[in-house]
Amino acid sequence: QVQLVESGGGLVQPGGSLRLSCAASGAIVSFKTMGWYRQAPGEQRELVARAHSGGSTDYADSVKGRFTISRDNAKNTVYLQMNSLKSEDTAVYYCHAMNLQYLNYWGRGTQVTVSS
Repeated sequence: QVQLVESGGGLVQPGGSLRLSCAASGAIVSFKTMGWYRQAPGEQRELVARAHSGGSTDYADSVKGRFTISRDNAKNTVYLQMNSLKSEDTAVYYCHAMNLQYLNYWGRGTQVTVSS
């Protein structure tokens, strides 16, 4: 089956940058959307950024201007470039994909910690 594997998380100081990657493997035909969600301890999971098959993207207001999502359909990979990181960005970041049959897939998550 489809598997999403995140990488690139870690510890970074405020103002720093990280780049997350999510590679999809398995029986993949196509994805309608690929994106990133995050969840901090005690908080609900929230959408961070999403890239649609047509090329459009959307972002949470809290990350606009700082994060950039990109998608390489040939590699079935989605990236999240995170700049000007803040402590409130600390969370587990989950890759998400939805195929054209509206089936959802989730990665296991990668920890991002922003702290001095």
